[in-house]
Amino acid sequence: MKLTLLIFTLLISQAVSARSYVIFSMAQDLPMGFDNEIVRKNYYINMGSGQGVKKDSIVDVFRIVSVQNPYDNKKRVNYKVKIGELKVLHSSDEAAIAMVNGYEKEETPIFEINQFMIGDHVSINVD
Repeated sequence: MKLTLLIFTLLISQAVSARSYVIFSMAQDLPMGFDNEIVRKNYYINMGSGQGVKKDSIVDVFRIVSVQNPYDNKKRVNYKVKIGELKVLHSSDEAAIAMVNGYEKEETPIFEINQFMIGDHVSINVD
């Protein structure tokens, strides 16, 4: 009886867990080296119309920054920092294609890579 209850609890807890939405791929124009050339990029996210995302929706992009604190038993601290926004160009049931929305903030922390990366987290902007 206890084993059955334990297995049932584990199965239910896994089904209820939150899903993480991320940028899973990207595509870009091939740069040709012209002056003032604009290289367009498309970002593919695993969030679609099933999650309320439709054409022209704005999604926030976050990066998880993990830093080790050497003064507190080498405890690791995770920061979820907003790094920009994407505008959805096309949405299907479970995925969407988006492009940069022109979000620029001077107050954003410095990152090794200042562009969106595969693995950055996304969430729907409800403002």
